[in-house]
Amino acid sequence: MMVEFLLRPMRREDAVLVAAWHYDGPYSFYDMDQDPEDLAELLDGRSWERKYRSVVDETGALVGFFCFDPDGSTVEIGLGLRPDLTGQGLGRPFLEAGLASARAEHRPDRFRLSVAAFNQRAVRLYEQAGFSAVREYTQTTNGGEYPFVMMEKPV
Repeated sequence: MMVEFLLRPMRREDAVLVAAWHYDGPYSFYDMDQDPEDLAELLDGRSWERKYRSVVDETGALVGFFCFDPDGSTVEIGLGLRPDLTGQGLGRPFLEAGLASARAEHRPDRFRLSVAAFNQRAVRLYEQAGFSAVREYTQTTNGGEYPFVMMEKPV
């Protein structure tokens, strides 16, 4: 399946849709309602223009989102692909579209992201895209403490 990914500033209707997404099995960890702080930030319109980008396909349908958080010469990236589109080989082109947008908008020297350690599917994707693990840490989120991997990639 070939999909063209287009990024635009987040809109209220997009944020509401993303907030309602539910992933299967262990990936439900990424449901927005699992972390009240993340959900509140997503639904706060003040962060849309500054940080959040909706991702739509060529028909205009919402397929995912990115969050770009510049920190000096590094851009921290958060992302989510619509649950029904995961596991279909779209991860790499989706990620590359987001990186290209962040590169054009922020001109960073490096990208950084964090991923839950159990999510080996995502870790493999990020490694294939040139990210390397730089540290492991425990983060309090979603009502507990979980191991995470911080990964970085030079631009």
